[in-house]
Amino acid sequence: MPDLWRILLPLMILVPFSSAQETHSHRAPEKLGKVSFPISCLPVVQDRFDRGVALLHSFAYKAAEEVFQDVAELDPRCAMAHWGVAMTYFHQLWDPPIEPATISTAQKEIQRAQQIRAGSEREREFIHALSLLYQDVATVPYRTRVMNYEQAMSNLAVEDRKDVEAQVFYALALLANATPADRTHAKQKKAADLLEPIARAYPQHPGAPHYLIHAYDNAELAPKGLPAARAYSQIAPSAPHALHMPSHIFTRLGLWEDSINSNLAAREAAHRQGDTGEELHAMDYLVYAYLQSGRDNDAALVLQQLKNMPKLDVSEFKIAYASVAMPIRYAVERGQWGDAAGIIPAEEAPLPVVAIAVWARGQGLARGGDAAEARTEIDRLWQLEEQLRTSGDDYWATQVGILRREVMAWSAQANGKTDEAAALMRASADDEDAMEKLPVTPGPIVPAREQLGFLLLEQKHPRTALKEFETALVNAPGRRGALQGAAQAAELSHKN
Repeated sequence: MPDLWRILLPLMILVPFSSAQETHSHRAPEKLGKVSFPISCLPVVQDRFDRGVALLHSFAYKAAEEVFQDVAELDPRCAMAHWGVAMTYFHQLWDPPIEPATISTAQKEIQRAQQIRAGSEREREFIHALSLLYQDVATVPYRTRVMNYEQAMSNLAVEDRKDVEAQVFYALALLANATPADRTHAKQKKAADLLEPIARAYPQHPGAPHYLIHAYDNAELAPKGLPAARAYSQIAPSAPHALHMPSHIFTRLGLWEDSINSNLAAREAAHRQGDTGEELHAMDYLVYAYLQSGRDNDAALVLQQLKNMPKLDVSEFKIAYASVAMPIRYAVERGQWGDAAGIIPAEEAPLPVVAIAVWARGQGLARGGDAAEARTEIDRLWQLEEQLRTSGDDYWATQVGILRREVMAWSAQANGKTDEAAALMRASADDEDAMEKLPVTPGPIVPAREQLGFLLLEQKHPRTALKEFETALVNAPGRRGALQGAAQAAELSHKN
């Protein structure tokens, strides 16, 4: 009987599916790239499954979840449909990669996939690899579980080097485990070595250029990312994230007009699709690019549009970071210290986001001449740093420590303790340069190395300041503040 049901099901759904296609034929064709992920489920769901995987590769997680759930309804014996649903809860390059509230649902999906038992060994290996991520969540740290996932995906990729999806998902696993402290970018380079041949052989695959952009999203490798950046938005323009991602490379190279155009398109597409997180992410990169290109009025317009948006859920990291960072960028990059000092942290936001707001307030107070009041913000940053360290979030604890020392440096400068100020800021710059940023941000609000240059200018050391600005521009080409600082330092150096 089950076999008969599986034979009849395609005939049952064929007519309504065709009708739906006719009803919506007036819409512009969807372009998500081309993915081929053969599965042993009913043939009628293969195209839908491939579409779900294409959405996964462009981080359109909600849309992908709906597609995989649809596949599961059409073929209840399709184990890979449940793998797909569980994959949509694994946001490998976002922070956090797994939302605690989704763990139980993801576990049930992967357990269902295991219970059904997939029709091929390859599919069972994909399911097994993902199950390691959701196994013993209460007792095994995420870093251990995600390393187990990477190893399982490595085994799958090695078994069949012609399996494109195994190679691409393994490359993504490598990027998920790339530590920001590794300035050799070993895992990024390994991922790129896997992805470059795939990008050439399958020029319409969305995952290859997407993950290449992430692999090259650092100062060392960014120039290599331009071909992928130019290609990805053309491959999958129906995905807002695909329209935005090229700006990661454009930002690294100081190509501000390209970044602006990329994020204008991404923002419009995200707004149209109701993806608030992606819309705000594009807006943050847009504000950054506007400020670097001297288009302050355009940046101010984006901030006004931000204020007009309905109440935002700042408990979600992606939404919180962008919505809090944008007005801070606008105030601090333009030296509006009174505005910065008036920033009130959104206490319900994730701790790293709260820390950025506290830092902005501390910067505003210290650089506006109220170093005594800045002490309160320094103490608050210390508390946040300790909370993050205790929770095991060493990356963000380190970042908050850098922010704390920056405020301390400007406070020391305001109090006439110039040597202490320079030492604190140099330590911040060295620590920041030793760590890569996360994809959630185009970069620090103001790089510590750039701040060190301005601090040294205030201390009347233009030659030393010029060297710091030059280093800052190697790390972040085209930044307006560093360019202006370097010009000022060079002029003063010639006069002395």
